[in-house]
Amino acid sequence: MALIGLVRVSTDKQKTQRQHDVLDPICLRVIEEKASGKLRTADRPDLLTALSYIREGDLLTVQEVDRLGRNLLEGLIVLNDLFQQGVGVKVMEGIAAGEHTERSFILDLALALAEDRRRDIIRKTKNGLEAARKQGRIGGRPPVVDDDKRAAILDRRRRGESIRTIATGVKVSVGVVHKTLQSAEGTATRQPTQEAQEPT
Repeated sequence: MALIGLVRVSTDKQKTQRQHDVLDPICLRVIEEKASGKLRTADRPDLLTALSYIREGDLLTVQEVDRLGRNLLEGLIVLNDLFQQGVGVKVMEGIAAGEHTERSFILDLALALAEDRRRDIIRKTKNGLEAARKQGRIGGRPPVVDDDKRAAILDRRRRGESIRTIATGVKVSVGVVHKTLQSAEGTATRQPTQEAQEPT
């Protein structure tokens, strides 16, 4: 029997290291899947890739059962698809930890609890941001580019470096460099207009 791992994240920015730490040491292969709006197994190419390595007796392995789907409905659909195909699932953590070859109350409960947990996190985040706005503070993540990085990006660009070279040197993405340069160009364009409108 072999274990084939599935690491699943909702966006490119989400980190997968915790899932890899659990699955990499025990799985023959680990496939990483970026979530999509598709529900059924047949419409998810990365999941299909993972299943292509499954042989009789092998188990599709996930860190927690909610990694099979982004919500209760999707998780249940995927589990039904897998079990109908004769594919067993091994869950490493959470209340559903263990090997499963058919739907059970504990699997359904684990998915339902995971969805409740996500909703609770979203609700608390929204409440926190709203409270911060009422106090005059803006919530959210700190900016990727601080004043020092912005200055470095603009200076490197003035020296003729390419956007990709700048991104590597400043340790930010190409998109961040591009956005920073666009913002700087916009500021430079607006500045003379603003000065012209000031009374002399």
